[in-house]
Amino acid sequence: MGMSKSKGCFGYPLSIFFIVVNEFCERFSYYGMRALLILYFRRFIGWDDNLSTAIYHTFVALCYLTPILGALIADSWLGKFKTIVSLSIVYTIGQAVIAVSSINDLTDFDHDGSPDNLPVHVALSMIGLALIALGTGGIKPCVSAFGGDQFEEGQESQRNRFFSIFYLAINAGSLLSTIITPMLRVQQCGIHSKQACYPLAFGVPAALMAVALIVFVIGSGMYKKFQPQGNIMGKVVKCIGFAVKNRFRHRSKEFPKREHWLDWAKEKYDERLISQIKMVTRVMFLYIPLPMFWALFDQQGSRWTLQATAMSGKIGLLELQPDQMQTVNAILIVIMVPIVDAVIYPLIAKCGFNFTSLKKMTVGMFLASMAFVVAAIVQVEIDKTLPVFPQQNEVQIKVLNIGNDNVTVYFPGKAVTLSQMSQTDQFMTFDGDNLTSINISSIGLPIVPVTPKFEQGHRHTLLVWAPSSYRVIKDGLNQKPEKGENGIRFINTFDESFNITMGEKVYVNVTSHNASEYQFFPLGAKNFTISSTQQIPPQCKKNSNNNLEFGSAYTYVIRKKSDGCPELHIFEDIAPNTVNMALQVPQYFLLTCGEVVFSVTGLEFSYSQAPSNMKSVLQAGWLLTVAVGNIIVLIVAGAGQFSEQWAEYILFAALLLVVCVIFAIMARFYTYVNPAEIEASFDNDEKKKNLENIYSTMPPVSQTQM
Repeated sequence: MGMSKSKGCFGYPLSIFFIVVNEFCERFSYYGMRALLILYFRRFIGWDDNLSTAIYHTFVALCYLTPILGALIADSWLGKFKTIVSLSIVYTIGQAVIAVSSINDLTDFDHDGSPDNLPVHVALSMIGLALIALGTGGIKPCVSAFGGDQFEEGQESQRNRFFSIFYLAINAGSLLSTIITPMLRVQQCGIHSKQACYPLAFGVPAALMAVALIVFVIGSGMYKKFQPQGNIMGKVVKCIGFAVKNRFRHRSKEFPKREHWLDWAKEKYDERLISQIKMVTRVMFLYIPLPMFWALFDQQGSRWTLQATAMSGKIGLLELQPDQMQTVNAILIVIMVPIVDAVIYPLIAKCGFNFTSLKKMTVGMFLASMAFVVAAIVQVEIDKTLPVFPQQNEVQIKVLNIGNDNVTVYFPGKAVTLSQMSQTDQFMTFDGDNLTSINISSIGLPIVPVTPKFEQGHRHTLLVWAPSSYRVIKDGLNQKPEKGENGIRFINTFDESFNITMGEKVYVNVTSHNASEYQFFPLGAKNFTISSTQQIPPQCKKNSNNNLEFGSAYTYVIRKKSDGCPELHIFEDIAPNTVNMALQVPQYFLLTCGEVVFSVTGLEFSYSQAPSNMKSVLQAGWLLTVAVGNIIVLIVAGAGQFSEQWAEYILFAALLLVVCVIFAIMARFYTYVNPAEIEASFDNDEKKKNLENIYSTMPPVSQTQM
């Protein structure tokens, strides 16, 4: 065992400092890169939402499956230190490759601002992601276990606190990078054409990974390094296989039962290995229910972000975007970990309650389950404010009068009278098959029947500007605008077509007495300009809309005033979101509390219950539960097509509650072990045996020789 004595600082080994800084930089690097990934796929490579999401989730799952490989390499071949160094090099190269893949000028030979050879960029980014998945996954189980290795016997409390500090470093890194890298992305850069600066946004994480590697190597002289002890994973699998086979062979009554099913491997394997495997299998058995926690936890990035898109992000003076709500988790972690460690646990201990690791984890699961109950309550509040969209067999119609006279429209069983420049208060819903006759009349003029086809399952606007002049427009909005954006369409009442430029978007050729398609804009006020063949007089003032909020849709009717200037009339199609994003804070708070007591404890528990040669294997097992959790989300979301989102939240909460109860029962029957003591007793037995062997081989001493 190659060991160098670790220097101390505040009762902690000094080497811990290098490990924590390394972890901080590595997490900054990983999360910074991950924050950009989906936008990079969508906007730079140009894949659609579904493909981008699928590749993104596959990458995340890979990052949590490769730890097994890393643990194998560390425990059986290179040792933790060399594994971390060599895979960090792979990782840094991967980050550099993905930064290079996002350089637009790499294949932009004609300098037109878009790459001429996309497959090169795709291939490079896939190679980069594969290297990153191998790197980040491979070092994950080793870094935390290597940190735990630095502590001596009797430093259990320091070691527990180390796992909290370690977790804090992870979240501080992820929090900072998720704030910083999107800021870098929106900068403009490029040699021949200015673009969103992906190379810089990917380059900074790559640089930080290099820093992480350098910091880790600098500490080399201070680490306690343990030699790898052969292919431990292979031994474990063989030993378990032999035990099962042997048990099966001796299943008749005449063979006496053995205390533990692994004891059937005694014929071939030594006691020490069998007892080590018993420790590992007991912990692995406890891991079976854990993926359910991660299945809920990882929905912050998907379901909860989508929930935020139907909410209003105005919190005081702040205006939050839906995807910025995820930082609440990281911020809360940074606040909660020290509080829980320094205040709450000591208080519980003072009350004389034995709050063991497994009890903490059970509480964590319960809190996460409650977080989803709160999410469901918030969802019900949101649903109350959502507009009702038509069912498959229904048709929704609103009437918009853009003429100069009052008109009356007769629907089956209902008549609507509108003055000029007004619309019906809301969409009227009709059964599609009963929409037999619709008539328009105006004072002193004959009645005109409306004969167009209405499409079932859609909203329509009946545009009227004279009794005989009407047009039916299919709205094309069957849900709230996504990502909290606002849909805007223009209706032209001029006698000729025109183009409208609003923000960076152009409405091309809006014809007379017709509506454009909707285009979508983020919050804030926007100016727009009208370009038409008939000159708009220069003295007309600039056109701007009112302040857009979150998730609304409007129809802007443009009329010509008597002086020839255009004027704007605004009609609301979908009301903006009213439920505030601040309402999500309680569910984030509960989930974060759950994470603090579940995840930090789980890391530390996995370490403390594992024999010295299988620390990384168990850390990898722990990370595997995260990967399985991600897969559960995909299965449940795919299989259970819920009409109501709140019902899905309740289902997840109920599943986790059931799992929580099962886990609590399993935890009751778990006995904590001290692997170091068990291994020490084996060492003592071996010493005794060796001594006995020495004595038994010495020749007997006769009296005469004395």
